[in-house]
Parts: sequence; C-alpha cells; structure tokens
Amino acid sequence: MNTETTFQIAGIVLFVIVVSISGYFRRRAAKAGAKAGDKINWRGEGVAIMILLRVFGFAMWLSLLAYLINPRWMAWSALPLPAWLRWVGAAMVAVAIPLIVWMFRSLGHNVTDTVAIRREHTLVTHGPYGYIRHPLYTFGFLLFLGFILLAANWFIALSAILALGPLAARTPIEEAKLVEQFGDEYREYMQRTGRFLPRLMQ
Repeated sequence: MNTETTFQIAGIVLFVIVVSISGYFRRRAAKAGAKAGDKINWRGEGVAIMILLRVFGFAMWLSLLAYLINPRWMAWSALPLPAWLRWVGAAMVAVAIPLIVWMFRSLGHNVTDTVAIRREHTLVTHGPYGYIRHPLYTFGFLLFLGFILLAANWFIALSAILALGPLAARTPIEEAKLVEQFGDEYREYMQRTGRFLPRLMQ
C-alpha cells in the first residue's frame, strides 16, 4: 500500500463518518419540520447567493469525492505537501467531528440548509451557541481545512474559498431573520457572543 492510498483510505473513513452524522441530524430535523408543516423558502437568501453558494459548494464536495474515489483524477491540482502536514489535516477533521456532533445536538430540530426559520424554531444559546452564533460555519471551516490538507489539493482549496464568499454574505441575512423572529432577545444574544469566534477572540 503506497502513501497516497493510505491518505485516501483515511479520507474515506472520515468522510463517511461526517456525511453519516450530518445526514442523520438533517433528516431528523426535516422529518420534524414536515410534521410541523414547514415550507422552507430557499429564495430568502437571495438568488445570487443561493446560486453561487451551491455552485461552489458542489464543486468543493465533488472534487473532494473525486479525490477519495481515485486520487489520480485530481492529480492535476495536487500540492506537494509533506506527509506530516497531511496527517495534521486528518487530525483536524477528527477534532471537527465531535464538535459538529455537539453543534447538531445543541441545535436540535432547528437545522435548515438556508436562512429560513422553521415554524417551531427556538433560540438556541447553549452548547457551542453559548460562545459563537454560527458554530456550523466555524466547525465546517475546520473540517474542510483538514480535508484540504489531507487531500493536498489546490482545486479543493480554491472551491472552498469561493464558497466562503457567499456563505459570509448570507450570514447577516440569516441574523436579520433571527432578529425579526426573536427581537431584543437575539440582539442581546449578539452582544455577548461572537459571530464565528468567541467574543474574547474577536
């Protein structure tokens, strides 16, 4: 077994764990939302953000998946990273996994793929939400930075960077929706928490 195959196998194991966790919590939230009669409006984030985020996000996930299936498919954009740095990437993904579980368990049935707020949405201020308002983005960044280093691929990195732009642009829209829903309670919550990092780190 060569070194690249070892990284590929490690990536596949981590990827399957991440997708399984995310899929479980998202399906559970969608099922609860369907029972409550939720109708998720994808256009609330704006057409441009919606299209750009999904195009670049799709490119990011597809290129990572291509690497995991066959690293030679992505060899044209490989980076000459040392093995130790690629294992650091694997460790970052491993650290991100329990953080993502913590986030999903704290968020409960409030999970959506857009800025829309569910009919029975509650304001979550415990778990990681006691420190940052968007832990999914923070932990997701850690996760994908880890995968980028593990795969040692500049195209996966570029796709992730391009996806960050519309994601960052969507965040104020999402917060405006939450202010509209929860009013002063959310404004006070914003005062004591950071957007992506704990307040003391901003």
